[in-house]
Amino acid sequence: MFALERIAEKRIKEAMERGDFENVQGKGRPIIYEDDSFVPPDLRMAYKILKNAGFLPPEIQNERGIKTTMDLLESLTDEEERYRQITKLNLMITKTNMARNRPVALEKNQVYYIKIVEKIHVNKKT
Repeated sequence: MFALERIAEKRIKEAMERGDFENVQGKGRPIIYEDDSFVPPDLRMAYKILKNAGFLPPEIQNERGIKTTMDLLESLTDEEERYRQITKLNLMITKTNMARNRPVALEKNQVYYIKIVEKIHVNKKT
């Protein structure tokens, strides 16, 4: 496999030197990858058709809900509301992890999430 990688790198380098990549569509813009690794192979085509028709699988909807809740946490100032949103976020992540049989990828946002949890001190009213 290592030899194949070297050959591919060599050909890419030669193409770059010839200028084959100068007029590539989308040059300078980030590539948006679609992660469908959680979808069973036999359902990928069906999910792709549904996505193109405007429908999203539940897993993607859950990820969007998690992202929305994390974005909301950034702007909240009320500690009780932050606590409620963190509880909601924990529940959403747990449900998504259980459904996918693998953890939600929150590497970038995990540091922020931990900082918020450390800062929250809720005074319970009695």
